[in-house]
Amino acid sequence: MSEPIPTPARAEDLHAVQELLQTVSLPTEGLTDAFPEGYALIRDGSALVGVAGIEVYADVALLRSVAVAPAQRSRGLGRVLVADRLRAARQRRLSCVYLLTTTAAEYFQGLGFAKVERAAAAVQIQQSREFASICPASAVCLALAL
Repeated sequence: MSEPIPTPARAEDLHAVQELLQTVSLPTEGLTDAFPEGYALIRDGSALVGVAGIEVYADVALLRSVAVAPAQRSRGLGRVLVADRLRAARQRRLSCVYLLTTTAAEYFQGLGFAKVERAAAAVQIQQSREFASICPASAVCLALAL
């Protein structure tokens, strides 16, 4: 696989994205809230190997569903996908990107995100389905000001 280039998700990619998220034990609930317009994918040939999405709420966004197929990990694909979604957020002139994670806080901190209290997140983000019901209260909240 040459240098990975994320491409916009298409409606017909939904099933493959759901399968990848299930494979890596990430929630699929709420996925369609911003799919396909908020999502970018990386493929190896016709196979989906990575995904990341943003859900936009006013002038902030929620980064979610960052997943790389297990056989493709440690190749920088997650970093490429996150950078692509942050670029999309900057192009929309958003002020901050938030995320919740139960397993990858250190990874995202390495990409510039900082821990914040859930209660300190923008109200619009707190009202998202991801914050309100999908992710457990034990999930770590991180943010990156743009």
